[in-house]
Amino acid sequence: MKIVFLIRSLNRGGAEGQIITLGQGLCKEGHCVSIFTFYPGGSLEKELQGEAVKIVSFQKKGRWEIFPFLFRLLRALRREKPDILYSFLVESNIIAVILKPLLSKTKIVWGIRASNVDLARYDWFVRLTFRLQCILSRFADLIIANSKAGADYHIAKSFPKDKVKIIPNGIDTERFSPSPEARKRIRLEWGIREDERLIGLIGRLDPMKDHATFLRAASLLQKERDNVRFVCVGRDTTDYKQELQELGLTKQLIWIGERSDMPAVYNALDILCSSSFGEGLSNVVIEAMSCGVPAVVTDVGDSADIVGDTGIVVPPKEPEALANGLKLMLERLRDDSLLSEKTRSRISSQFSQEILVQKTSEVLTSLLTN
Repeated sequence: MKIVFLIRSLNRGGAEGQIITLGQGLCKEGHCVSIFTFYPGGSLEKELQGEAVKIVSFQKKGRWEIFPFLFRLLRALRREKPDILYSFLVESNIIAVILKPLLSKTKIVWGIRASNVDLARYDWFVRLTFRLQCILSRFADLIIANSKAGADYHIAKSFPKDKVKIIPNGIDTERFSPSPEARKRIRLEWGIREDERLIGLIGRLDPMKDHATFLRAASLLQKERDNVRFVCVGRDTTDYKQELQELGLTKQLIWIGERSDMPAVYNALDILCSSSFGEGLSNVVIEAMSCGVPAVVTDVGDSADIVGDTGIVVPPKEPEALANGLKLMLERLRDDSLLSEKTRSRISSQFSQEILVQKTSEVLTSLLTN
């Protein structure tokens, strides 16, 4: 089976990470895999160096370079002649369906990742493309959601129910595993003492990640606990200095920016916090738990199902509830010496790379044979 993945770029992110994982796994199963990107130079590209997966960038010159970009992409797809064009996220999904009439032998598969998207927090272009995606969804041959919540949300927005399949994310549980050495190294780099508890939020600065609620919860918690530190790791696209000053967290919180050594970063944490109000199925939560780090999450997407009885679930957009959840997890860490092992075991049994690749291969093969 010849598969082409289509996505904006391979910058670090949940969808991008899943494409890397799927590409590697499907190649090992004997499939021919290429990844087509709008823009070049993503930080995840180096993870495919030496792999059989081919990366092709179409050097898009910006949002409004449309027709020359589409011409280059169409020409490459006709040359590649894939059995499956598997697009990820809104813009890629729209483009894949637009090109469908010109790719008569190629099945179009969409990947959808989010749920409960608050479109009011985004600009007009995002709102327009999301509505256009909903209109065009009936033309996709198959739609793969990574969460039940994401599937339900998009079906409610007029996606065809009979075309939607759910395949949860999967990760390399050997790569994301407990490492005392990595923990010690990263905490030394960040100046975290052994007797301090480190709570981290991992993710780009995006409205859905709701850093503001995390920061307010951290501010409440640090008034009660003097041995707790906080870290935000991810691409910084917004100026947070003023908000940090207002919350009085300048000394307690570290902003790290984007990192490539994520297994080591997770190991440095004592608690992973997800304060999002718009997740489908969070890679960050799965990766941290695979490293043995328990999570406090908001009740969005499939987060509650991921953490199960190893984590704590709180309502979104409620700083006090989040602060209380973090406080409760600190107490559980003190009282349950096996919590880390239970946390990792939950991921190994349900969200491994092998399970993801197997389910995806089965669904795509069935699409071609039916």
